[in-house]
Amino acid sequence: MRRAADVRAARHRLRGRTGMIRALGLSGPVRRVVGSLLALLVIAGVQGASASAVQAGSGRQVVIRYTEYGIPHIKASDFDGLGLGYGYAAAKDNICLLADTYLTVDAERSRYLGADAPANSALGVAADSLTSDLYFQQVKDSGIVERLAGMGPPDGPEPDVKKLVSGYVEGYNRYLSETGVNHLTDPACRGAAWVRPITELDVYRHLYAITTVTGSGQLMNAITASQPPTSAAAAAAASAAQVSPTEAARRVRAARDAEQAESMGSNAIAVGSAGTTAGGSVLLGNPHFPWQGARRFWQSQLTIPGKFNVSGASLLGFPAILIGHNQDVAWSHTVSTATTFGLYQVQTVPGSPTTYLVDGKPEKMRGRSVTVEVRQPDGSLGSVERTLWSTRYGPVVNAIPGISLPWGTTAYSVRDANATNLRALNAWLRIGRAHDTGDIADALTTTQGLPWVNTIATDRTGSALYADIQVVPHVTNELAADCSTPLGKQVFAANGLAVLDGSRGTCAWGSDSDAVEPGILGPSRLPKLTRDDYVANSNDSPWLANPAAPLIDYPRIVGDIGTTRSVRTQEGITAVRRRLSGTDGLPGKGFSLDTMRRTLFSDHSRVAELAAADTARMCASFEDGKAPSSSGPVDVSTACAALESWDGSYRVGSRGALLFARFAARLSSVPGGAWQSPFDPADPVNTPNTLATTNSAVQRAFGDAAAELTAAGIALDAPLGQNQYVTRGANRMAIHGAPNSLGVLNVITPVWDAEKGNTEVVYGSSFIQVVEFTAGRSPKTSTLLTYSQSADPTSAHYADQTALFSAGRWVTDRFTERDIASSPRLRVHRLVAR
Repeated sequence: MRRAADVRAARHRLRGRTGMIRALGLSGPVRRVVGSLLALLVIAGVQGASASAVQAGSGRQVVIRYTEYGIPHIKASDFDGLGLGYGYAAAKDNICLLADTYLTVDAERSRYLGADAPANSALGVAADSLTSDLYFQQVKDSGIVERLAGMGPPDGPEPDVKKLVSGYVEGYNRYLSETGVNHLTDPACRGAAWVRPITELDVYRHLYAITTVTGSGQLMNAITASQPPTSAAAAAAASAAQVSPTEAARRVRAARDAEQAESMGSNAIAVGSAGTTAGGSVLLGNPHFPWQGARRFWQSQLTIPGKFNVSGASLLGFPAILIGHNQDVAWSHTVSTATTFGLYQVQTVPGSPTTYLVDGKPEKMRGRSVTVEVRQPDGSLGSVERTLWSTRYGPVVNAIPGISLPWGTTAYSVRDANATNLRALNAWLRIGRAHDTGDIADALTTTQGLPWVNTIATDRTGSALYADIQVVPHVTNELAADCSTPLGKQVFAANGLAVLDGSRGTCAWGSDSDAVEPGILGPSRLPKLTRDDYVANSNDSPWLANPAAPLIDYPRIVGDIGTTRSVRTQEGITAVRRRLSGTDGLPGKGFSLDTMRRTLFSDHSRVAELAAADTARMCASFEDGKAPSSSGPVDVSTACAALESWDGSYRVGSRGALLFARFAARLSSVPGGAWQSPFDPADPVNTPNTLATTNSAVQRAFGDAAAELTAAGIALDAPLGQNQYVTRGANRMAIHGAPNSLGVLNVITPVWDAEKGNTEVVYGSSFIQVVEFTAGRSPKTSTLLTYSQSADPTSAHYADQTALFSAGRWVTDRFTERDIASSPRLRVHRLVAR
């Protein structure tokens, strides 16, 4: 409140000085120059007072300045202070989500919520809370997080990271202490016994859980349920039950494709000086993350005057900027195709299924007894004890997504490349200090801390960078060729998943001299591309980061080459090409802040571009306006005109878009494929194409989509926003965008309600940023946190940015001190570090 008063007083003084300038009778241009100088001096005075306030008093002061939409700009004199402000402000907005996270990584969900309660899906794949607790208890019992946190860099946290984490814990606990559990505003955890103060170890355990979420985290069920066979007959039967390697590879690929289609992803486009209107650079960061739960983003700015100044967003509970910009660089991430774990198949000793052979010598598996407390129906506490098994390679598993791997005469272990990685915050802190894309590449290379993402970045010199420098198992194509099991030969080629012969010691993962640790690929083996036109990625492999310079020199475990690109990848590349050539209907050629924003929110569908016109003609060809469907002919006459006039976009007013979306979702299941022209690796951006409209399965898919809408009482030509929306409080907000299968950059994955349409969003565009570097000193930036800053329904910032997203509007980033001080919504909160 005091800071707001300071600003109001400064503005009052400025108005008085403006009157004096007019009284002097100066000419218009001179008057404007003098007025600007006075404005700068007045604002500088306010800022100077604020900066000195950080140091005032007996303790260090941290200033949290809130601007529009509840975005905190945290200023401190050191990293401990930044962590303090971050922890306090993050807890204020999302205490229940964070407390649930710490409950999970501390393996206490069953104790407070019951064994059958749902698990926290943001931290891994577990059938229930008991499974989650068993998994996280064995992580705790192993002591791995404590060991990594106690190491010095590069293996452990850097000193400033430790300070951030220490301050974060103080800030989180400060908010909880001041507010009190029984007085929290969020009803999701008000008065809950599981909301408690945290320790630094809780934060590191959370970081570790997210780091391993694409490896062992997705195998929680398989790790905790894997038990040895009880007899030789059971072992033989289990081995006989395994499907053929070819069928297994097909199922694994199908499971992976389904998982990628229905889970988090991202787009990012970095445009260099040759592709912009002003000769600088433009970055689009557009991660598609969950709209609910602990994998939400949260926006902030972290500033140590003269030392550190970064703005953007992070996953909840990560006290650093993960996607954002500073004065000189901007960056984003996309989920990589690199497989971050691998399997080892071992031969068990007959009569002793917990003994296996390596180089002909028997080794005993390690059995760790894991115990968790469980709340009983009567409220009392009991316990569940289970022995979890591991080999020298890692935990024994009985399945991976798509197939079961029964423990019989052989057993399978998972090795997670991120199992010894607690370096992610090191990487993001160094990225935040970068001055150009070269510095970003150096940060990735020296830390190798990013766990499962690509990096796309730009800088003020006009450079655009793509780099998939992260943690990847050291499984070269040569090692895979020499050591793959029959199953491994099939799945490695199809999916990049290594299944190696664990009976041979020579089949261990290799090492590179430039790698941060043994067992992972060194940065020199990983793909990187720097351009002055553009680079882009939409969760496909590195191959076509820029089709003019295809990347082909990387191991299969990183990604494939020469295969069909997703329709979203096609859309990203064609959108850039249209803008650079000026054929997208927007003014001029090349990108600016405005045209990049308009490109994203055009909600243009690549699948509609390829098939909408053919679909409209097919619709018009049906006799009596009735399409075939699985339940009989369905009237589609009202749809044909809408499809014919549809512009192929997924704006809230688009008519026919919802019908086409339900139709397109079925095309991937058409036997033999829905396209007449197949994929051509010589033309990967434009193939496959041409909808097979005479195919009876394609026609029936269209009819089934129409029947589905009709059964739900939805007009086939209804505007998209009438039946694709979210409800926040008493407000229903139409949501533009479309699922991944439509090839729309603004991905929105809704929940289909058979009676109401798409009534909630599971994941999709989350923290969006467009950053432009021009000749000006500071970048021009627009952001949008689609689901808003707070998950607390009583918060003023529970849905305010969601309303902006619904309307296609943006938030202007306030990065400079002048920008922050001039916010009409400025609120100031001061904390004194103890």
